[in-house]
Amino acid sequence: MSVLMQFSRAVDALNGVFGRIANILILLACLVSATNALMRYGFDISNNWPLELQWYLFGSAVMLGAAYTLRENGHVRVDLIYGHVSDRARLWIDVFGFICFLLPACILITWLSWKSLFLPSWEIMEQSSNSGGLPRYPIKLMVPLGFFLLTLQGLSELIKRIAALQGTIQLDTKYEKVEQ
Repeated sequence: MSVLMQFSRAVDALNGVFGRIANILILLACLVSATNALMRYGFDISNNWPLELQWYLFGSAVMLGAAYTLRENGHVRVDLIYGHVSDRARLWIDVFGFICFLLPACILITWLSWKSLFLPSWEIMEQSSNSGGLPRYPIKLMVPLGFFLLTLQGLSELIKRIAALQGTIQLDTKYEKVEQ
């Protein structure tokens, strides 16, 4: 189990780096958006590439930040059962969810988006159809990369849940329940 825990810590560290990158990308998207609005409405200067860059930055932040959000237990849950059961039952629910839903979906989307979205775009060096637009293949790479990172983080979380069930580590299973 120690090798798996080392893998888990390495994945957590990797996605911590990508989480910080996602934070920076959000800031950059805001700066590009504000600058673009100022140029467009203040100086009547318009171009397509800043709009596309803003979209690329935001999309990249979402795709790269998803695994970090999972690491921080920040994803939304359907609280029909999870909020009303014991910590041990929550661990079992997470194990079931990771094995039956998260990991298969992430592996499938990683493979399909690499094969059917990114590679065809890369092979033709796809460009935006907009005048002055950006290349499309870099943003299309974010989809398989983001889902690959989410797959790794799902494995890390699965390892931690199993270790917690075995009593090897303590894991906080609490999350902020939305009050109505």
